[in-house]
This record gives sequence, structure tokens and C-alpha cells, in this order.
Amino acid sequence: MINEKYMEKANVLIEALPYIQRFNRKIIVIKYGGSAMLDGDLMKHVIEDAVLLKLVGFKPVIVHGGGNDISHWMKKTGIEPNFVDGLRVTDSDTLEIAEMVLGKVNSDLVTLAQQLGIRACGISGKDGKLLKVKKATPEGQDIGYVGEVIHVDTKIIMDLLDNDFLPVVYPIGMDEEGQSYNINGDHAAARIAEALKADKLAFLTDTYGVLTDPDNPDSFISELRVDEAEDLIANGTISGGMIPKVRNCCHSIENGVNRVHILNGKIPHCVLLEIFTDRGVGTVIMKDNVKYYKGDSEGTE
Repeated sequence: MINEKYMEKANVLIEALPYIQRFNRKIIVIKYGGSAMLDGDLMKHVIEDAVLLKLVGFKPVIVHGGGNDISHWMKKTGIEPNFVDGLRVTDSDTLEIAEMVLGKVNSDLVTLAQQLGIRACGISGKDGKLLKVKKATPEGQDIGYVGEVIHVDTKIIMDLLDNDFLPVVYPIGMDEEGQSYNINGDHAAARIAEALKADKLAFLTDTYGVLTDPDNPDSFISELRVDEAEDLIANGTISGGMIPKVRNCCHSIENGVNRVHILNGKIPHCVLLEIFTDRGVGTVIMKDNVKYYKGDSEGTE
């Protein structure tokens, strides 16, 4: 008699089949950051997800941060981290630390991917003039070498994808004079996804998605349209640090990305669970005119 656990595995594969067919050869950008970066097992799970996506026909691109590690090394050198509107105040010493830390994280992620049998290539936003930036001045404030992306040249990423590499990008860019700038990881990932016309952009965060009750992780909203997201910001349901993240999501939807997912990166294999299961484990944000039901066909109303 066939063991039930093997039948369960078969059912999981069958459930995933329509999603594999639908998104074959489509680009998915994964923004990896938050507390999930502090756990070696979770880091491995994220890379395993990206590798599996690649092997079943997706074209994944990883954009990662490293904020906790940057803050750690800043404190070790006697610099107290400071933020304005969620952006790290970045003097020349902090910029040097950020480049060093992000480069190390990038190398670790590439190594993990290659240990799993695929070719990966780590790049910064400076490589191939990928991310052209201007100085960011939130609310008119000078916060140092913090960049706002004004142009994305996707050639280096497309060349890597076309040659069967997994691109792994860290968010340091340059202005027209060649000055380096630190870039918020969510902002960089969103602009890269828009320029690539990615089918999906997945933000791995420290929350379960958009919650109607911040104290109840089970209150996450599974499906959300751009107009509904703006309403939730206006009425205070979406607040604090989730506001810029959701606005980045909405900006991406309005600029060519098909779906944006907000997932809890502390859930092992959250990317696979969101993409390949009918229920999903986070919040998906869509265009206002999209009719979408998990497990059903996608289209416009």
C-alpha cells in the first residue's frame, strides 16, 4: 500500500503545476532582508527557494540588504546608527562600512547558491551602471550619501539571466560624477523590478504581510489592490514602517510589475509557499482592475 506521506508529496507537486506552467520563463525579483538575514538556516532556505524557482523555469533575481549587520559594525567602530524616514544617515565612514558589509553578505549568498549546484553572480548597483542615483533629501534634509534611484540599466542583469546565472544584487549605486551612495534595499528592489518588467516582486520582511490587527499575525490580508492599499494607509490600518514598503509595492504595480508579495521571511520557504500553493502565506498586491483568485485563472475584470 502506498504510504500517505508520499501521496501528500504528489499532491503538493500537482498543486504547484499550474503555477509552474503560468510563470515559466517569467522574472521574479526577491528582496531579501530583515531578521531572516540573521539566521543561517533561514538564509539557506531563501537561497534554496531561489534555486528551485530557477530550476523549474523561473528567472529569479535577488536584491538584498544587510541593515542589521551594518548597524552592528557601525557600533563596533563607535558610530551610532541614525535614521530619517527609514533611511540610514550615511556619512563617508558609514558608506565605507555599508559597502564592506553588503559585499560580504553578497559573497555569502552567492556561495550558498553555487553550493546548491547553480551558477550565481554577485553585483552591486555600480556594476554595469546598473543603478544611477541622485542624492536623497527626505523632507529637504541632508542625510549624507543616501541615493534615490533615477535610472536602472538592466543590461548586466539581462546578460546574466540569458547566460543562466542567478543575479544577486546589493544596493550601492553611483551618481553622474561617480560618487557612491547607499540605497534603501526596498527602494532598489522595486526600481529594479519595474525596469525588468518583472512578473513578481517578493518582499521578505519581519511581518506576515499587511495586517488588519498588528497584534494578530493571523489577520493578514491575503489579496489587496492598489486603491484598497491607499485607503488602508489613509485610515491608519497601514502605519509606521509598513507605509513606505506598501507605497513601494504600489509604485511597482503602477510601473509594470504584475504582482507584489509581502511575506514573512522568518517562515521557512515562504517564497515557495506563496507562489506554489493555493492559499499563500502573505499579502499579494495587484492592479485595481485585476480579478484574481488563488488557485484560479488570472485576468482583468
